Amino acid sequence: MKIGALDVGSNTVLMLVAEATAPATIAKIADMSRITRLGRGVDAARALDPESAARTLDTIDEFASRARELGAERILAVATAALRDARDGAEFIARVKQRTGVTLEIISGESEARLSWLAATRGLKIDPSERLLVVDIGGGSTELIRAEPGATPNLTSLQLGSVRLTERIVRHDPPTAREAADLRLACDELLQKLGWEFAPSVMVGIAGTVTTICAVTLGLHHYDASRVHGYRLARAQVLEAIARFGAVTLEERRKMPGLEPGRADVIFAGAAILERVMEHFGLDEVIVSDQGVRWGLVWQALDQMAAAR
Repeated sequence: MKIGALDVGSNTVLMLVAEATAPATIAKIADMSRITRLGRGVDAARALDPESAARTLDTIDEFASRARELGAERILAVATAALRDARDGAEFIARVKQRTGVTLEIISGESEARLSWLAATRGLKIDPSERLLVVDIGGGSTELIRAEPGATPNLTSLQLGSVRLTERIVRHDPPTAREAADLRLACDELLQKLGWEFAPSVMVGIAGTVTTICAVTLGLHHYDASRVHGYRLARAQVLEAIARFGAVTLEERRKMPGLEPGRADVIFAGAAILERVMEHFGLDEVIVSDQGVRWGLVWQALDQMAAAR
């Protein structure tokens, strides 16, 4: 069965079209991505920015049409933090349904975390005996999943996101030392409140912030998922990337190899989140996953198909 899996995030819209065969095979047909910034201003206004919403709707329409052209028999679609927080999220979902025929579901942070966990464990074939931490840094929230042998994964969602923290804290270009310190403090406070007594042996990082830092570290002029997926990114490399992002203006960041121009204004905050998570859990490296929520949706569909047999 060919499936389209749509992930409407606070910063980016992603669509995976894949051939899925129960019980455990996924072959990628197409993988589409566009930064639409649906979460712009939502943290402060609790409402969608009209231009961002229109741009996101156009993108969903385009991606859904393309998925159908490629033979997708089903389109699974979820939305995350921006629509969870916006009071007009239901109205936007109705517009998506009317225009595209796609049923967009607002999922909880816990559901988002579970999809990220599925994507990480299946996509990287993690050893089940490892104490695993999966981190999915989005525009509006960050999902954390801890998995230990013999225990049910513990899933949580924190109000930490690259767009959210940038809008709350960063006022200068480049960011000031005080703003950098305030970003670290905001992350540390929420991580301390989490209260997890957990010493992971492996950390997996999912989504655009982590893959972008990896692409910049590798100096990729053209994004190459095969080089990014599975790369072991050292904390020292994350700190080096933060220093590079913070030393130049937005216009200069937009020209960096590996950095999408549309992500340049929020990557400093996103990188700070990643580094503070690594520091908090005492980890020297993170395994980069190019396969996020959209892949988790397909894996979940495969599991449901297998269970129905």
